Amino acid sequence: MGRTAHRYLIFDTAAGFCGIAWSARGITRFQLPTKSAEATERLLLRRLPEAKPQEPPSEVVEAVAEVKRYFEGKETDFSGLALDLGEQDALFKQIYAATRKIPWGRTTTYGALAKELGAGPEAARDVGQAMAKNPVALIIPCHRVLAAGGKVGGFSAPGGASAKLRMLELEGVHIGPPEPAQQSLGF
Repeated sequence: MGRTAHRYLIFDTAAGFCGIAWSARGITRFQLPTKSAEATERLLLRRLPEAKPQEPPSEVVEAVAEVKRYFEGKETDFSGLALDLGEQDALFKQIYAATRKIPWGRTTTYGALAKELGAGPEAARDVGQAMAKNPVALIIPCHRVLAAGGKVGGFSAPGGASAKLRMLELEGVHIGPPEPAQQSLGF
C-alpha cells in the first residue's frame, strides 16, 4: 500500500497563521492559528513530517478563503469541504459527520452528540476523545461541542480552552458566568 502524499500551505488570517494539509482525496489536517508562520509550520509538520509545501488546488484555495472569512467573524460553513481523514473507526466517522452538521453560532454537548448517535451517556467520553483527536479542528467544528452544563470542556489546540472561547465569541456565542441580574426596586 503506497503512502499518501501530503501537501501543505501556511497562510495568514486575522487571528494568526494557520496551516492546511491535503492529499488527492481531500483536506487531511488543519492547524489553528499561532502567532508565527514558523510555529504553525512546526506544529503541522509534527503530525505530517513528510508533507511538502505546494500551491493548493482550487478546493483548498476555497477552504483557505473560508477560514480567512471565519477569523474575520463572518459566518462560514465548512460542511461541504472534502476531507481525507484516513483510517478512522466507524464511531469516530459518525461523530465527525454529526459534528460537521452543527451550524455557525450553535453549540451542543458531548452527551447530546452521543445521544444523537443513538449511544448512551457513557459514549460522551468517546465523543470527547474524537474531538481531542480531530485532525481538522474548525473544519470539523469541535469548538462547538461543550461539556455538560455549558462548561467549555477541553480543547487540545494551541491556546486551549481560551482559544475555544475566542472562536465561539467570533460566532456570537458567549460562555461564562451568567450576567448579574439587575436588581429592580419595586416602587
